[in-house]
Amino acid sequence: MTAQDPNIGRDILDGQFQILQKIGSGGMGSVYKAAQPAMNRMVAVKILHPKLTNRKDLVSRFRREARAMSHLEHPNTVKVLVYGELPDDGSLYIVMEYLEGKNLNQVVRKEGPLAPERAVPILIQVCGALQEAHLQGIIHRDLKPENIFLSTNGGLRDYPKVLDFGLAKVTERELRPGSIMLTQEGMVFGTPEFMSPEQAQGKVLDARSDIYSLAVILYEVLTGKLPFDAKTPMEYIQAHVTKAPIPLDDRISGKKFPSGLGASLQRAMEKGPEKRYASAAEFAQALKPFAGMAGKGFTAMMPKGTAQQLLHVTEIPAAAVDLPVVPIEASKPSVPIRGPSSVPKTVQMSQVPPAPLPVTTPEGKVPIEALLAAAAAKKRRSQPTALMLMGIAAGCLVAGILITMLILRLIGPPG
Repeated sequence: MTAQDPNIGRDILDGQFQILQKIGSGGMGSVYKAAQPAMNRMVAVKILHPKLTNRKDLVSRFRREARAMSHLEHPNTVKVLVYGELPDDGSLYIVMEYLEGKNLNQVVRKEGPLAPERAVPILIQVCGALQEAHLQGIIHRDLKPENIFLSTNGGLRDYPKVLDFGLAKVTERELRPGSIMLTQEGMVFGTPEFMSPEQAQGKVLDARSDIYSLAVILYEVLTGKLPFDAKTPMEYIQAHVTKAPIPLDDRISGKKFPSGLGASLQRAMEKGPEKRYASAAEFAQALKPFAGMAGKGFTAMMPKGTAQQLLHVTEIPAAAVDLPVVPIEASKPSVPIRGPSSVPKTVQMSQVPPAPLPVTTPEGKVPIEALLAAAAAKKRRSQPTALMLMGIAAGCLVAGILITMLILRLIGPPG
């Protein structure tokens, strides 16, 4: 007979939350469904294993990151209500909104690969959640289909919520790929099937690591397969570092995708972070043409602060194209070998601090300076200059004098 989970029936914060049942578990803790009687609603409570509480560095980082998570307001990010430490055993906990539905992995397993017009809008909304987090300096580090939860919101189907923001960053230990801890607790330290090349090598990560993982997720959602043929976690790690992804159109025999979608995914999965989209917002912009009618809501999905990044773009990469990638050995840097003629073209701009999102027009990507100059010229053309105003005033004065002389001639001199 299995012993009952000691957290079942437990009260948190003097009875504000009452744990009812376990709904999930992982290498670092468990998730429970709980009641909040005062608000007449259900919540989700994640409780981390007590074994981690003896690590002061983890506790400090958890609190700092949990505080940041609680400030995330994007509608496609799971809402954190409160966090803290249980008084009896010191376990760390997070109370979040309770979601009903299925995660993206469950949906694909049940229904099969999703059509682009359904999958792409989901991922664009996820980009909006990531954009807000990245602007606040929070990197997810463990993006995978299981951490994208699809629910219904106001009658809208396939409404995604991104789960577990910041936990991987909070609980990361100084491990290298291939360690026992990594493979056993991959949910926290990065899932090998979806981690970026730099994460697989233990390098410092930024927002572009999340973009790589998101592209791998979309690839799997569209095809039902990952972009590499591998069987073990270590084989996936090696593939991310050394092998070129299988082109999207070649993954399933006889199945083709909209022109350009494979190129967008290829760029997002480049080995070198500097060759990928610089931000989640830029990746979403690239996916917009494949989202159907849902793509019209792209701007509304982006958080505040995204538009300001347009003023700091230094380089706008040209549209991605299908380029041959030659695999390299694992002992060498994880950058694909390309010939001099195969380097993607770029549009150079003035040297100002870099930022992620490029400016686009119906004609293609153009420098922001060009748009600003055109707008200024248009404004100048639409506004009268000082010389024009003086000319108009002089004309009115002359016309007034001529009219006065004509009237005097008709009526004769006074008296």
